[in-house]
Amino acid sequence: MVTGDRWSADSPDMVVHGDNLELLASLPNESFQLVYIDPPFNTGKKQTRQSLRTVRTEGGSRIGFQGKSYNTVKGTVFGYNDVFENYWEFLEPRLEEAWRLLSPTGTLYLHLDFRESHYAKVLLDALFGRECFLNEIIWAYDYGARSKKKWPAKHDTILVYVKDPSAYYFDSQSVDREPYMAPGLVTPEKAERGKLPTDVWWHTIVSPTGKEKTGYATQKPLGILRRIIQASSQPGDWVLDFFGGSGTTGAAAAELDRRFLLVDQNPEAIEIMRKRFSTLPAVKFVES
Repeated sequence: MVTGDRWSADSPDMVVHGDNLELLASLPNESFQLVYIDPPFNTGKKQTRQSLRTVRTEGGSRIGFQGKSYNTVKGTVFGYNDVFENYWEFLEPRLEEAWRLLSPTGTLYLHLDFRESHYAKVLLDALFGRECFLNEIIWAYDYGARSKKKWPAKHDTILVYVKDPSAYYFDSQSVDREPYMAPGLVTPEKAERGKLPTDVWWHTIVSPTGKEKTGYATQKPLGILRRIIQASSQPGDWVLDFFGGSGTTGAAAAELDRRFLLVDQNPEAIEIMRKRFSTLPAVKFVES
């Protein structure tokens, strides 16, 4: 139940503040074409991000284009504790609910980093069946600190499983195309059009000072979610993200004419999503 009103396919786009497991158990079977989740990575650290903005001013501390000066203004620090003593006891029942809630043509995208992705693969093979494994997507980026004591970790893993390997929906032709790494080896027409993505995605992270930023720790880029939603759902389909965070899944879904249900228990995440969806008046915010 959601504040007395049961979610249904006729519900408005919705953001729910509360415990995701309790809410998931109240939703009807096979309700969602796409489930994307980006759970905490179990890094053992407190994840934080402080928002920054620049302001034009005379005598500022930074010099920019055409010699104009700016000051950097620090905003609110957003964060959460990414520490679980029993991480898989926490995540496993939520993945079981994700399987139950997927439609027969549906797809799960589980976004993790190198610390937990191998454990997740074993668990999902058991839960979905190995024949339902579709892809291991590597999202590679090049930004931030660089270790000199090991190969710097600059990628995340997205595990992709389908509910039914004989009936799942996938439309590679609808996704944003990528530039060829060696455009001189293909025709000018192909170079201009770009190529279909493979299972390795090169995409920058959200810049701490870019227009897309919300200030939320671990915010994921719109381009990553846009590609997932384009490939594994159609306009009008429902998309579920029960670790809603900064709301990127909802933003991409709205842009692509999909419906969305987001859940998060962090008040800071809800605050950010309220601001991010302020131009989408039909989005309903509720307490579970």
